[in-house]
Amino acid sequence: MNPAVALIIANIIWGAGSPIFKIALTNVPPFLFVFLRFFVAALLILPFVLKEKSKIRLSDFRDLFIAGIFGVTLRISTYFLGLQRTQSINSPIISSASPVFLFFLAAIFLKEKINLKVFYGMLISLGGVMVIVLAPIFRSDGIGLEQTDKSVEGNTLFILAAIFGLIAVLLHKKLLDKIGPYTVAFWSFILGSLPLLPLVINELKTWSFVDLNFYGAFGLIYGIFLNTALAYALYYFGMSKIKAQEVGTFSYVDPVIAILIAAPLLGEIPDKFFAIGTFLVFIGIYMSEGRIPWHPFHLFKNPVKT
Repeated sequence: MNPAVALIIANIIWGAGSPIFKIALTNVPPFLFVFLRFFVAALLILPFVLKEKSKIRLSDFRDLFIAGIFGVTLRISTYFLGLQRTQSINSPIISSASPVFLFFLAAIFLKEKINLKVFYGMLISLGGVMVIVLAPIFRSDGIGLEQTDKSVEGNTLFILAAIFGLIAVLLHKKLLDKIGPYTVAFWSFILGSLPLLPLVINELKTWSFVDLNFYGAFGLIYGIFLNTALAYALYYFGMSKIKAQEVGTFSYVDPVIAILIAAPLLGEIPDKFFAIGTFLVFIGIYMSEGRIPWHPFHLFKNPVKT
């Protein structure tokens, strides 16, 4: 499969995930959801791991553990906690600002070339993110101070999730240079989900699987089989074939899909603050990239990094 196609499919699945998970989290506790989503998904891809037969050194397990902590334990936990507090459509937009930061991190850790124009685009993109994050303070829709604070908190958690995700991308990129994508995914899922067990046990004191309803069950099925097992397998495959800087550009798909799903499912309609913030985010990203060819369209013809 073309790695660009793999990354687009993965991001379509992830874009739909935000509104689906938000409604599922009204039934299933967040840390239990994260644990089941990744631990079960790891078991599903185990046959592919055995077929891959990647050799792993002891030092690789250390790196896989760190990648799992950032990519699963921290990133997905903060993402789910954010979904419980604010609109699901905010997450993909905030994450879409990631290529700006990824550009810098890739330059530092992977020694990829950096362009000074990124600084200007970064400021504009950050401005757009802050418009979305702080929008609940300026809205006059009578949601109340408590809900306003909760929404800002949720948006801030989305920022943290995006940062943890960027770190995970760079860690996974280094691992994928020497280990197969299924093996990286398997161990990242296992090592990233196990630290959540104490929190899961605590949640199970007040929640039981007899409480599972349709929304929770559908969210778990979608999360385990599509959003995790399939999407991450496609993602790691794509990331193993192209530059780290270009991986983030595929996240542009997420906001469109999220809005299309969230509008009928949750009644989340973009307002003027969302529109202004989104515009600034993408203008900043465009300025940072500086030219259209930096977008991933050329990867359909020349997908493999040289």
